[in-house]
Amino acid sequence: MELRHLRYFVALAEYLSFTKAADRVHVTQSTLSHQIRQLEEEVGQALFDRIGKKVVTTEAGELFLAYATRALKEVDHGIAMLKPGGGGLTGEVCIGATHTFNIGLIPECVAQFLARHPTVRVRIDELPADQIVAKLHAGELDIGIAYKPTGPTDLWFEPLYNEEMVLVVSDSHPLAGRKRIRMVELHQQRLVLMPDYFSTRTLLDECFKASGAEPIVVAEMSTIAPMLGLVLRTQIGAIVAINAVPAALTGLQMIPIESPTPIRTPGILWRLDGEKAAPVQSFAVIVRKTALGNSLRHEGPG
Repeated sequence: MELRHLRYFVALAEYLSFTKAADRVHVTQSTLSHQIRQLEEEVGQALFDRIGKKVVTTEAGELFLAYATRALKEVDHGIAMLKPGGGGLTGEVCIGATHTFNIGLIPECVAQFLARHPTVRVRIDELPADQIVAKLHAGELDIGIAYKPTGPTDLWFEPLYNEEMVLVVSDSHPLAGRKRIRMVELHQQRLVLMPDYFSTRTLLDECFKASGAEPIVVAEMSTIAPMLGLVLRTQIGAIVAINAVPAALTGLQMIPIESPTPIRTPGILWRLDGEKAAPVQSFAVIVRKTALGNSLRHEGPG
């Protein structure tokens, strides 16, 4: 089924005359008749009854008309919006993001989005992952930007890319010159990590256990910026996502970890029910492209 089939069908249902409908859609009567037959063959039912020179819609035709009209309206609205002077998008987009993504990804995406759609209002809530899930369920957010949930959820998680976590130390740290480090070598190393109620900490604890390493966790912090500030001023290391370290922050070294390599999967969280408004879908497109670009810039460290 093609778009023209729907346009021809709606025109014939409106005029109930092959002559007038053909004129309306700028084709010959024979072309219109042929296209309507093709549509009827595809749906498996007659949509019109031909009674002498008169044309009437069948019961199936009446039922199908509402859906065809709605589909054409949506398509025409989308085409008009994309044309120059089409008015652009309006409305509001409500996004929940964890701290890691609010550092760089979200500001970059919002800047691009507002440059393209200045009439859309954007609201960003920085929240822990569990609150993003709760607010999505409550309908208070349109989408969430977070790492893949570790437990079961009835939300749809759309992965963006896989992201390695790295050891971050100051330039004066004894490990600063290393190109790579094995997880077991972090045994008895002084670290600052996120508290154990974060899924990232759960992942790291599993990696430590698998390698037999028992680091000395001297501090726990719930956000990245103070962790990096502590690392910069001491001989304490931290393990964070590679994209969480601001490029402009000097005095730090990022060391890839192996055996095993802790990997997080950032993505978009959606509710499964309900339609996704055009501004929300447009913002998601920008998130996908920006996240992919960022991941490619950090691909294959060391």
